[in-house]
Amino acid sequence: MAGSTPTPVKWVLVFSFMLTTFLLSNILSCSSYAVDAHLTKRKTYIVQMDNFAMPNMFSDHKQWYSSKVRTVVSKLRPQGSSNGGGGGGGGDESRIIYAYETAFHGLAALLTEEEAEALISEEGVVAIFPETVYQLHTTRSPMFLGLEEQDSTSRAIFGEQSSHHGVIVGVLDTGIWPESKSFNDSSMEPVPTRWRGACETGRGFTKNHCNRKIIGARSFYRGYEAATGKINEENEYKSPRDQDGHGTHTAATVAGVPVAGANLLGYAYGRARGMAPGARIAAYKVCWLGGCFSSDILSAVDAAVADGVNVMSISLGGGVSSYFRDSLSVATFGAMEKGVFVACSAGNGGPDSVSLTNVAPWVTTVGASTMDRDFPATVKLGNGKRINGASIYRGRRVLEESKQYGLVYMGSNSSSPDAGSLCLEGTLDPHKVSGKIVICDRGISPRVQKGQVVKDAGGVGMILTNTQANGGELVADCHLLPALAVGASEGNFIKHYAMTSPNATANLAFLGTKLGVRPSPVVAAFSSRGPSILSLEILKPDLVAPGVNIIAAWTGDAGPSGLPSDHRRVKFNILSGTSMSCPHVSGVAALLKARHPEWSPAAIKSALMTTAYIHDNNKKPLTDAATGALSGPYDHGAGHITPVKALDPGLVYDIDAQEYFEFLCTQKLTPIQLNVFTNRTCRNTLANPGDLNYPALSAVFPEDTATQRLTLHRTVTNVGHPLSSYRVRVTPFKGARVDVKPSVLNFTGANQKLSYEVTFTTISRQPAPEFGHLVWRDGVHRVRSPIVITWSPPL
Repeated sequence: MAGSTPTPVKWVLVFSFMLTTFLLSNILSCSSYAVDAHLTKRKTYIVQMDNFAMPNMFSDHKQWYSSKVRTVVSKLRPQGSSNGGGGGGGGDESRIIYAYETAFHGLAALLTEEEAEALISEEGVVAIFPETVYQLHTTRSPMFLGLEEQDSTSRAIFGEQSSHHGVIVGVLDTGIWPESKSFNDSSMEPVPTRWRGACETGRGFTKNHCNRKIIGARSFYRGYEAATGKINEENEYKSPRDQDGHGTHTAATVAGVPVAGANLLGYAYGRARGMAPGARIAAYKVCWLGGCFSSDILSAVDAAVADGVNVMSISLGGGVSSYFRDSLSVATFGAMEKGVFVACSAGNGGPDSVSLTNVAPWVTTVGASTMDRDFPATVKLGNGKRINGASIYRGRRVLEESKQYGLVYMGSNSSSPDAGSLCLEGTLDPHKVSGKIVICDRGISPRVQKGQVVKDAGGVGMILTNTQANGGELVADCHLLPALAVGASEGNFIKHYAMTSPNATANLAFLGTKLGVRPSPVVAAFSSRGPSILSLEILKPDLVAPGVNIIAAWTGDAGPSGLPSDHRRVKFNILSGTSMSCPHVSGVAALLKARHPEWSPAAIKSALMTTAYIHDNNKKPLTDAATGALSGPYDHGAGHITPVKALDPGLVYDIDAQEYFEFLCTQKLTPIQLNVFTNRTCRNTLANPGDLNYPALSAVFPEDTATQRLTLHRTVTNVGHPLSSYRVRVTPFKGARVDVKPSVLNFTGANQKLSYEVTFTTISRQPAPEFGHLVWRDGVHRVRSPIVITWSPPL
């Protein structure tokens, strides 16, 4: 929307922050090997090797890698020492943790900083990445997305002929709980013969736990153990079994089979199913109690591509660094080259600008939105006011309906949270809160843990209040005592009442499940926002999908709150996060791959983006839960996913591996840095980064005010009716005139490609980006691309 723009002051601050952060990250990265090089403690480094540089004297790559490590270690080892350096690891052979062979070529090894610095100068070594720790970005959604078989049209699209397809989705997460009914294989056909994966065994996981639904299961822990020590198998499953629940939830969201009567303590009762119930699941456990380590993730990506997955779902992320310094970015480039579609969560850093992770153009970056289901609850104050909130509480502790309970807020004021107001462990005085309902501010500690603190202090209930950043967004939690969440303004009202009334009282009521909520969808407040810190020319996130209060299968090893003190066991759980929105997109991508097996990862992404919608169920523009204002492309990307329309997009913007590489050639990378991705050479076919054939257009005018005109080029492929004619329409902009040539595209055959160019001519440089869109129509299809025009402020 042209009117949905940041304020000028805010945009200047955002731009300055992007530049400062990027420069600082590069300074720190460039100096990573120079600082404290004398230290001898070993840690994990990922070493990328030139796959074609192996001398003939070696029989395989691992032998070559071992030789390289041995050479460097021998050079630096003190005379008379059998094992130089301190810290984990034994002899030279044990230094190598992983050997990578498919999506990425190289090894992960235990090295000192001095050894890593020496190894980078060895012939055949392309790059070295220090180990990075990633974190997880932690029923109704199929119907909300139009995937339920409600009529003959839906049955024709999603019926029997596509329910047993051979598409395989690799889920990189915390593992899987195979006993869940969501992974029943009774309706599945035999495993595709092309599958090359394995069903690894370990504590709590046998070969029999794999079936025709879960066709593969692996665990990757060497990097984790190298950093934290051997896994204590009494506390953690050293196998693909999921004790956290996150991986089971995401896998079931991708491809769980229909399960009738699914619910969480009676909430969200109905039929739960994944986006692509006929797809196969391959579970790759890469996350453990201590986090998700990049060497393990890289090994899982490498294995998944070699195993034969078609789609990869990765609901985790770390910080943002240059494309060539990000091991996950490099590995997913290799996966894309092999034809694998990769979806990643955008992160839960919203509503702050420039908070995205996983921003590589060849990855589909998924933000989160709400859907039309809620779990209402109310607060009845002693002054007669009723405040609406949300909760998933059902337990033995029940508040008497006819009674009012004392209400207390332990903060010093209603607008500035402190230790007491945040209900952190050890901060609540039992004498003051016993028998009362306690108001707790969000922040620092997990939401459900605050309830446990209140419970331990003798409180009978909790009101969880949003911060201004969370706005009015209501995330429902499965609390351990009667508790609910309220919006920021409602929370301030309640806190003011509690602090100014000498005998403040309240009661809580829980109203079950409500459907048909309006407006929906709404962009989740926690969903990370753009623009991309690396490339303004690439619009990120790509799109949004349901990620708030999502029900799916759960582990049998943890309670629904995830707290150690929660001894409840459930079959399904309700979670929120971009971790939940990512598998929605991965599952729909599997559907598209089943219908169009010839489509590339870029074609699938294009279909998802160009058919996405930007209006809610009130037929009004999408809004932002954090502010209540209109959201824009930096919040929702191309819009909200529409699976049915994505199956027949009319036109697609295709991109092959060479063109993605050409984009990298525009990023001022050195030949050595480019070689991190591939042995390809730059043909310089792109005039600027914005010429990448992306389904969104981002025109970035430089600081030099002399540049008044900028032209971007696009090519579309006809995947609709062979004989079709498309006409273009562009929204008006205040700061620029936009001309499209040609304005009509006449196709005469299937898969025909036609090109057009879009010229932006500055009328008046704007202090903040302007948003709009370009649409090609043929009377049947509406192929929409968001447009962002940015005038970079003078530095």
